[in-house]
Amino acid sequence: MRLAIAADHAGFALKTDVAAMLSAWGHDVLDLGAHEFDPDDDYPDFAALVARAVAGGDAERGVIVCGSGVGASIAANKVTGVRAAMCHDTYSAHQGVEHDDMNVLCIGGRVIGPETAREVIAAFLGASFTGEERHVRRLEKVKALERDATASK
Repeated sequence: MRLAIAADHAGFALKTDVAAMLSAWGHDVLDLGAHEFDPDDDYPDFAALVARAVAGGDAERGVIVCGSGVGASIAANKVTGVRAAMCHDTYSAHQGVEHDDMNVLCIGGRVIGPETAREVIAAFLGASFTGEERHVRRLEKVKALERDATASK
């Protein structure tokens, strides 16, 4: 799977570990930065890179690491076609894909360590959208909200 990944300064160390892990698992990793530690960089810049790569079809899914995962999730969800969520447990990571067609996972480099990140990312990548009628119906309602927000600009 082609995966986009990025992090700000607060997620830089964990992103480095995660990128290596994903490559070792056989994924094609599109590392969008940061490529060096900069304590003054900003999470929205990196969240936008991953979100645009996923929305534009350059990556199937994305992983963003910031301090808590919250800011990255908020920023990534501003990009049309992205369904990002912060997950620090395996249930949310797989259920978000299965029920909500989540395509970007956000994690906090100051919240979880490498082993938990490994388990959460494995759950995210191992899951598929179920396509069940109730989940499709709900996803269409989310997409309608997105269209309404775009139309009102």
